[in-house]
Amino acid sequence: MEKPFLLHFATPAVRVSPFDVNMAYDAGWNAVIPYAGVGLQDISGFTQDAIFSRGPKGAKRTGIFIGGRDALLADDMLQAAGKAMVPPFAVSVFADPSGAYTTAAAMLAKVEQALLKQHALALSGRRVAIFGGTGPVGTVVAILAALAGAEVSIPGHDGLARAQAVVDPINSRFGMRIRACDGGKASEIQALLTQSEIMLSTAKAGVQVLSAAHLAHATTLRVAADINAVPPAGIAGIGMMDDAVALAAASGNAVGIGPLAIGNLKYQVQQALLQAMLTTEKPLLLGFSEAFIEARRRVA
Repeated sequence: MEKPFLLHFATPAVRVSPFDVNMAYDAGWNAVIPYAGVGLQDISGFTQDAIFSRGPKGAKRTGIFIGGRDALLADDMLQAAGKAMVPPFAVSVFADPSGAYTTAAAMLAKVEQALLKQHALALSGRRVAIFGGTGPVGTVVAILAALAGAEVSIPGHDGLARAQAVVDPINSRFGMRIRACDGGKASEIQALLTQSEIMLSTAKAGVQVLSAAHLAHATTLRVAADINAVPPAGIAGIGMMDDAVALAAASGNAVGIGPLAIGNLKYQVQQALLQAMLTTEKPLLLGFSEAFIEARRRVA
């Protein structure tokens, strides 16, 4: 009898995400086993407990999923898990803390698709402002956009300090030049509104970060995208299902992408990566870069 497919779900938080548990079962895993309170200091031992118990053949039917809320901590845990492997004892590992990796990947892939289709432009060199960018999705989309060559700014709605505290470790870690700015200053917001070609809302549900009055000053805007599915919209005028739909209250050339268009692609990406873990002959390490590759492949 063949061994079942077992996915060990580790999170530094007090509980695992029911969303991700459902996704894993729907992707074909036979069992998803939750472990709370697993931090960076624990993940190497956790990984080796998983790889040695079933033999090399059983390891191919074993996986680790890393959750939590901290995007950079999850990446640290992913890399530590990879280093803990002892070939031929090795398993696939997928990190997606609070869905931030797959959501950010889907958001940016849809923006890139609209930018190319509507304006014949690439992400490289574009000026990107991420409102609500201090959370996990905003952090990851900022990294991915900067890696793609965009000029990225994150305004802090409550001042400069919190945005700077998010940007500094990203820039240090990845050698980037993401800019933090004071979203509490009218002059800073005015500059972002008039200079940004791409505006992204990754703020918490039910919070509108850009009103129609804001967008009236967005004279260079080309693409806006919003992940907020709870009214009011994070960016005024973007509908739930909009997929590169003309955004009236802006430059006149801008299109909007809504949360369900992003969410549908996010779902596809997460399912695809969970299923890839089931079928691969070579163990996979799946993080935000791999999520973006998959998202780009699906919109190409």
